[in-house]
Amino acid sequence: MLSIIMPVKNTELFLKSCLDSIIQQTLQTWELMAIDDHSTDDSVNILRSHAQHDKRIRVIANEGHGVTAALQTGYKYSTGEYITRMDSDDINELQKYKYMLDQLVIQGPGHIALGQVKYFCEAGLGEGFQNYERWMNALISEGNCFDEVYKECVIPSPCWMLHRVDFDRAGAFDTALYPEDYDLCFRMYQQQLKPIACQEILFHWRDYPSRTTRQVAHYQGDAILALKCHHFLKIDFDPSRRLVLWGAGKRGKFIAKYLVAQHIPFEWVCNNENKINHQIYGICLKSDNMVGDIHDKQIIVSVANAVEQKTIQEICTTHKWETYFFC
Repeated sequence: MLSIIMPVKNTELFLKSCLDSIIQQTLQTWELMAIDDHSTDDSVNILRSHAQHDKRIRVIANEGHGVTAALQTGYKYSTGEYITRMDSDDINELQKYKYMLDQLVIQGPGHIALGQVKYFCEAGLGEGFQNYERWMNALISEGNCFDEVYKECVIPSPCWMLHRVDFDRAGAFDTALYPEDYDLCFRMYQQQLKPIACQEILFHWRDYPSRTTRQVAHYQGDAILALKCHHFLKIDFDPSRRLVLWGAGKRGKFIAKYLVAQHIPFEWVCNNENKINHQIYGICLKSDNMVGDIHDKQIIVSVANAVEQKTIQEICTTHKWETYFFC
């Protein structure tokens, strides 16, 4: 059986279409743990109405507050051998769960089943969402998601599936870190779970102005950067090597401040003449022309400009430098 864990909070406008896209799945052996996170609209009544007609749907009150507590509550009562998450304002392709489950059965434990995603919005999508969709789908199509795990979340939060044993090994929903979906992605990466390549669009991701990721600080820039730094130091950082931070813009300054607070020594380079040979947070910035003189290094790139990023990528690839793009 597949357990679908779905937090619900004030999504009455979208909930019926979401539930229909679960009930009408070609895979019918599932249970839906729908966790009401203290909704103040008609969401819980919609859930209960559907549960009366379909015993596979279980409506549970969140035992805490917020999306992470809701996920933990739902998982606590789940029984399936396979685990996935759903968001109550989005829509599945009807073959989604069968397709993903078939892939996991074929590949066995140690793998992540994925699907490509399609964003949609009544007001039209912005360029940022379109770029994110193309970038993530390109990675999913090749199954090499974790190659760029420090850029953005490479596992779409409502479009993955795991064996329960692998999910538990990755720490399940047991986290206090946000964004909780990106944190889980890093923990999957740390456990060396292998993404399964997928060329199919299996999920439709809704964007709208009041969506949680647009409203809550936990899902904004500084929180995401802090999460990247936390997991880099935990997973990939090698204290026996010299760490280089490349870039001294807003993003670079945040990372530098984080590293200083953690007492992590590093070299800081940039191409801004007004900053070279000056100190920020007690660190003297050097020209990025000196990167080649630093031996046995790991590089964090924080440069925001896309053209500069491409140039840096080409340089680092040519010299086979170990590089992590935080942008």
